[in-house]
Amino acid sequence: MVSVWKTPIFMVAFVYFIVDGAFSYVMRPITMWLARQRLLERARLWVVSLRPYPSLALFAVPVIILEPAKPLSGYLIGTGHFFAGAVTFIAAEVLKLTVVERLFQLNKEKLLSIPAFAWGYRHWRAMMDMVESLAIWKAARKLAIQAGNVWRVAFHRARPEQRVQSTRIVRTRAN
Repeated sequence: MVSVWKTPIFMVAFVYFIVDGAFSYVMRPITMWLARQRLLERARLWVVSLRPYPSLALFAVPVIILEPAKPLSGYLIGTGHFFAGAVTFIAAEVLKLTVVERLFQLNKEKLLSIPAFAWGYRHWRAMMDMVESLAIWKAARKLAIQAGNVWRVAFHRARPEQRVQSTRIVRTRAN
């Protein structure tokens, strides 16, 4: 009976990691933008000053707080509240990945100096390398890059037009 559950559990875990990896790639530009902001400079200095194990504890806080939102979102979707479940899942995932990614960037060396964390990171990285080597992952990344390029071109084309329209409005109001 135990072997009957291995395949479905593996498939659920595989899909979970693919979704998590996809969200990670989507959130990377936001995380990089946050890294350039000086709004939370004092918090950044405090986080960087922590030793390895307090850094690990701080790293775990967003995961512990926001990870239970995924089963909650599944429950909401399963009970017919699709919109609430989707919003819960996306908001929790975006917050978690943004905060966790930023904390990892700030304390990577300290966290990897902890043997258990380094072991887990190596296994996670090996799994992500395997997922990223899949043809479907590469196709999805290519499609996402192309969509981003199309959006950027459309955005830059619209901007001068918006400037001209706003100038016309100002000129008409001034007359």
